[in-house]
Amino acid sequence: MKQTQIFLAAALCLAGAAHAADTIKIGALLPLSGGSANMGVSVRDGQRLAIKAINAGGGLLGRQLELVELDDEAKPEKASQNMQSLLAKGIVACACGVNTGVVASYQKDLQAAKVPNVIPASAGTKLTRTYAAAAEGNYTFRVQASDTLQAQMMVNYAIGKGYKKIALLSDSTPYGVGGHGDMVAQLASHGMKAVSDATFNLKDTDMTAQLLKAKEAGAQVLLVYGIGPEQGQIATGSVKLGMGLPLIGSWPNAMDSFLSIAGPAANGAVSPQTFVEGAASAAGREFETAYRKEYKRAHIVNPTAAAGGHDAILLIAAAIKQANSTDGAKIKEALENLASPVGGAVATYTKPYARDDHEAIKSGMATMAMWKGGAIVLAPAN
Repeated sequence: MKQTQIFLAAALCLAGAAHAADTIKIGALLPLSGGSANMGVSVRDGQRLAIKAINAGGGLLGRQLELVELDDEAKPEKASQNMQSLLAKGIVACACGVNTGVVASYQKDLQAAKVPNVIPASAGTKLTRTYAAAAEGNYTFRVQASDTLQAQMMVNYAIGKGYKKIALLSDSTPYGVGGHGDMVAQLASHGMKAVSDATFNLKDTDMTAQLLKAKEAGAQVLLVYGIGPEQGQIATGSVKLGMGLPLIGSWPNAMDSFLSIAGPAANGAVSPQTFVEGAASAAGREFETAYRKEYKRAHIVNPTAAAGGHDAILLIAAAIKQANSTDGAKIKEALENLASPVGGAVATYTKPYARDDHEAIKSGMATMAMWKGGAIVLAPAN
């Protein structure tokens, strides 16, 4: 009898292990600590909501989804090692990426493994183009406004407001360098050049030199490309120097880390965003309701990041369902040829990707938003 019980217990353990291994694993390599944790955790919040909703609806292919989370610490030097660790866990797709330099450092690993990645937050334009001509196909997709699109929106907004003397400030990260290049190109498309152009580093707290350079050039507005906290230092520095110049920043401007530093100086700061609370669509409102219920918060922390994480999972799930497979190459093929619309928080995605276009967010799908009374709201139209 005892031997029978042992066999039964062993069989139950094996069955339990097989069931656990039968989940469909989606990778989430994000900065959950360090300077970009504010964004990484917000992306993960959105991802967890999508996973929970899909699993509550029965999962995919008769299996539950599992989000495999790993902290990349926003460190490019550890990116490839971290991605190899994630791949070893059996992921079939990724919704990974907040920092452009980090994503660029592990793209080769995903390409080699033929595991598609739908980037939820990293905006570096080059990321979706790095392997565009690869014989095996391009495994990097995005559901976030690229730097090129953001720079276009920022420059157009400034010009629409009548500003002719524009100062550029950008951080020294790959994200800032790429965004700077896009802003310069967008100004050139209007026959314009910046009257002042300066850079800053992560963790810089004194922006006096950069701001005085803009002031001496007679700048009317500041266009800033940076990861977030440093944009807050620019906002406060402008006020302290008595400049009070309007600030138009890249999307991390909408993070709480910007507000915590800028304080009252945040009011009026504008940035391009893919999601602002008070969504017009039913799917967007459902996302907001689910977020508040799950996290017991009155407002979404970093709405664009959370919505990007959420929608990346939905797009991957739609591709797995259409492919009827967890094979990476088949998921990639399905992403490039999605037959049915996908109702996400940001938008209803109708054929968001093609073989030569891995950007889900197109012109007109993002909007300009601003800080007002401690909340992100739609900015007034030009």
